[in-house]
Amino acid sequence: MRRVKYKKVRKVQPNYFEYTGIHKSDPVEMQLFVYNDQGYEEYKNVDLIRVQKEIQDDAQKEDVKWLNVHGLHNIELIKQVGELISIDNFIISDILNTTRRSKMEELDDVLFFSIKSILPGEDYEHVHVEQISFLLKDKLLVSFQEKKSDFFTHIRERIKTHSGIVRKKKNDYLLYLLLEAVMENFFITIEYFEDRIEELMIEAKTSDKPTVLVQIEKNRENLNFLKRSILPLRDALFNLKSIHEDDDYDGIEKANYTFFARLHQKSLELLDQIEYDMNTLDSASNFYFSSQSHRMNEIMKILTAVSVIFMPLTFVVGVYGMNFEFMPELKYEYGYYTVVATMLLITIGMIVYFKRKKWF
Repeated sequence: MRRVKYKKVRKVQPNYFEYTGIHKSDPVEMQLFVYNDQGYEEYKNVDLIRVQKEIQDDAQKEDVKWLNVHGLHNIELIKQVGELISIDNFIISDILNTTRRSKMEELDDVLFFSIKSILPGEDYEHVHVEQISFLLKDKLLVSFQEKKSDFFTHIRERIKTHSGIVRKKKNDYLLYLLLEAVMENFFITIEYFEDRIEELMIEAKTSDKPTVLVQIEKNRENLNFLKRSILPLRDALFNLKSIHEDDDYDGIEKANYTFFARLHQKSLELLDQIEYDMNTLDSASNFYFSSQSHRMNEIMKILTAVSVIFMPLTFVVGVYGMNFEFMPELKYEYGYYTVVATMLLITIGMIVYFKRKKWF
């Protein structure tokens, strides 16, 4: 479990390749899909020789090819993949540098997309962060994941079963499906934290423990982190609209820009939901402080009432506690009982008066 702090981005030089992530235990594997409207082929644990053969096969020139790379710590292999599809070194550097913000780059015949995938951790204080990168070129789409995951399982099944229009479309539509799958993780994460936010709202109304305020602040930090992750994605999706009018780039079909516009709208919905949840946390925090202030006022009101009740009693006791030799009441047979009764009547009278005034 980790967080990505953009203010501490590793400054890796364009020609220097270094994987900055933490997933280094599992071996790097590649999976290749080659499909069209009539059929598909799947190659598991494929090597670069096979990938090169499939890409350069003239018989499959019009087929869509999806190469999915699981793992980034084999730097030499990632470099070879980049050389195979002829992309610039700084793109390879950005793929390996997982501390960078989400971004989109249009480079002649290549479209590069980098996005953060975020899922909730085992508790409400952490999130799982993984960088996923995409390269769109000709009929090829390459996706780079830091580790094996099931984000795209349903898309693979759609390709295998010919469900929907995925096999009728080109690789730009496949890119849309992959981006949509990653964005669904944001919705899952937000819904996960919303459950905790509802609990905090209840606790803020019923509990006076300071740990409630600590939990509110931690959840606010998590939402701020999600917001900082979505903002560059929103900007990247918005920039795709500018490509719409670019005649020099035809990697995305004109008819498919509508799908990417949907993703941009989803990013706005995510930001709106985060803003709503943050306002809810602000309300919980304000309610907590108001509740604490109200409890303190109630305590002070009771203490003040008790103090006011004892003030005349103290005065009476003080008067008869003076050491004067000649006090008329000292020789009175029922003087003690009279004073005690008077003090009792004063107490009852003040309590009745306070009750009528609704002071407690």
